[in-house]
Amino acid sequence: MARVLMKGCEAIAEAAVRAGCRFFAGYPITPQNEIPEYFARRLPEVGGNFVQGESEVASINMVYGAAAAGARAMTSSSSPGIALKSEGISYCAAARIPIVYCNVARGGPGVGAIQPAQQDYFEATKAAGNGGFRMLVYAPSTVQEAVDMTYRAFDDADRDRNPVLILADGVIGTMMEPVELPEMKSEEEVKAIQDSKKDWACIGHKLDYANRAWIQPGQWDTVKMQQWNEDAYEMYKTWKPEVEIYQVEDAEVVMTAYGISARICKSVVDILRAEGKKVGLIRPITVSPFPYDAYDAINYDICKTVLDVEMSIPPQFIADVDRGIHHRAEIETCLCSGGNIMSRDAVIEAVNKLLAK
Repeated sequence: MARVLMKGCEAIAEAAVRAGCRFFAGYPITPQNEIPEYFARRLPEVGGNFVQGESEVASINMVYGAAAAGARAMTSSSSPGIALKSEGISYCAAARIPIVYCNVARGGPGVGAIQPAQQDYFEATKAAGNGGFRMLVYAPSTVQEAVDMTYRAFDDADRDRNPVLILADGVIGTMMEPVELPEMKSEEEVKAIQDSKKDWACIGHKLDYANRAWIQPGQWDTVKMQQWNEDAYEMYKTWKPEVEIYQVEDAEVVMTAYGISARICKSVVDILRAEGKKVGLIRPITVSPFPYDAYDAINYDICKTVLDVEMSIPPQFIADVDRGIHHRAEIETCLCSGGNIMSRDAVIEAVNKLLAK
């Protein structure tokens, strides 16, 4: 298929449409505005529905409703907007509603900066909403990956009847790159997907209590609620983490990063390898589940320091890195935050300092 030049936010939206998404509700916030703008133009062309809600809270609950009726539905926002959606996301998890949403992250805390950041890692991977539920969380480092992950996220969500998050950032969302778009699902395929949900969707017929797509007071019976948590926990265990391990075997310094920071680090590996310096990279592709076992690939007889690179101060990603390394090496950091973008020069300087030791 021919490659086309697209901005990240627009490419994410087009990938969703091609995956069969026919409902989107959202609310404007920089730097993800191009996602709802694109849906507003594109969904009517395929018989879908776009709604600009009066707020983030209204938008996530509209998505909840559309998905509960069997439609492939999506929302998106940036950092503080995602925080406002957290209750609705938790309700989707409780009711086992498959939704996809995208966080094009910006600086914080609070309203923060409108520029890119990676300060939502804990929110995405540890506490996306109350109740301790978990989600698949994909972290693209290119626009092409954002396209591919968004497309597959709808299948993942339907398979598990669980929310799926695309954790992007302002760089991925606003940069333009050539991408190869996936095949457009036919209307027959979209209808077949929706029809496959009739056993549990709210479509006007009597449903089995155990499979309903809503929450009612009886759910809060403690025995039933614990059983639901246990069932969900078993489902979470089926997820397989994904990771890229790049030139780690003989590395004296291993960088680890995700998303746009990992993309910068990979270019640093290539630059320093050309100078004869032995460096490598571990990049989680899914940050939930996290690929802890990937850090076993490091030769700790050679590598004494791992460099955590992230656009967050204080660091957040480092908590999972530390668990993966499990005291086998020291961890140093290369950090920025608040809308400042990680520079390749800063990473090179940090690596060279560690090599000099």
